[in-house]
Amino acid sequence: MRTSGRLCYPTEDVCFDKTVVKRSDFTGCNLGCRKRQRFSSVVAGKTDMFEALPDDLVISILSKLSSSASCPSDFINVLISCKRLNRFALLPLVLSKASPKLFAIKPENWSESAHRFLKSCVDAGSVEACYTLGMIYFYCLQNRESGGSLIAKAAVSSHAQALYSLAVIQFNGSGGSKDDKDLRAGVALCARAAFLGHIDSLRELGHCLQDGYGVRQNIIEGRRFLVQANARELAAGLSSTSVSNNAGNSWLVCSPHPILHPNNLHPVVSGCPLLSDYGCNVPAPEAHPANKFLMEWFVSRGGIPGPDLRLCSHVGCGRPETRKHEFRRCSVCGTVNYCSRACQALDWKLRHKTECAPVERLLDGEGVGGDGVNEDIDES
Repeated sequence: MRTSGRLCYPTEDVCFDKTVVKRSDFTGCNLGCRKRQRFSSVVAGKTDMFEALPDDLVISILSKLSSSASCPSDFINVLISCKRLNRFALLPLVLSKASPKLFAIKPENWSESAHRFLKSCVDAGSVEACYTLGMIYFYCLQNRESGGSLIAKAAVSSHAQALYSLAVIQFNGSGGSKDDKDLRAGVALCARAAFLGHIDSLRELGHCLQDGYGVRQNIIEGRRFLVQANARELAAGLSSTSVSNNAGNSWLVCSPHPILHPNNLHPVVSGCPLLSDYGCNVPAPEAHPANKFLMEWFVSRGGIPGPDLRLCSHVGCGRPETRKHEFRRCSVCGTVNYCSRACQALDWKLRHKTECAPVERLLDGEGVGGDGVNEDIDES
């Protein structure tokens, strides 16, 4: 059998220069020796057996690495190892299986070469690359048309995070005016992502049903979705590596080391657990690499996405406003704002319930709402 590199699988003993490698058949009998069709390179006086590996085996290994990489350097270091690995690692079959963490690029490392690599992954059919590059286009580079198209492309492939991001765009009318909101479309996208098990979509859909936002009000059904979101959040927390590697129940205790919020620079507890409906604390969910890129991108620019524009106050989101007063804000204190009800619910449990306090609306004379409930003040 020949591979794409026209290399035969050896069925007999293989001679590497003057070195004989004994091979046996399935019965254990030696099959003799024959001259090798392709000579391996010699490194430091020793025979390099890497060149003897069939092409499709190397490609299979690279595909596995691509799908399990924990950071970009895991894959980049392979690319620069040798010409053969570089050639095979850039094949569409390998790039199409890339994991989300392979695209966890730091904003300070964003360059034309990083852009080309992401574009190559998109062309290879990587759904994760479509979503990540789409978010960067839409929110960071303000290329709304191309960004929205890439996010939609990922959503068509049943990418749950992309479906949820499209729902947020529809709820807010992001990239357009207030009249561009489509609440029914947002609910439909949330329902699809919730069906795929996306926790934020389950929570968003629950709040929409409870409030009658974009859908007929059904408090009981909305509550059921919220409980289901908490159950999935609890299950994900218990099965996470950070929990399983910690002895005892140290995961039940808040971390004493604060971090700064990228939006309003208020101190936030890093890794603070969230209280679920079951009375158990679970670790705060890890942000998607695309959201981390957004947060770090705007932090490096002073935490301000533009004149009179704000970032979502949930520390794990990173979405910016695309027009003035696009996001909803807390109707009690008016000092925080959120791109979605899911972000509001998470930030309320994570930190805001300890900070929220009624304040006088001296400037706009707005009334004060209920406990931690957002109100839409989009007047653009």
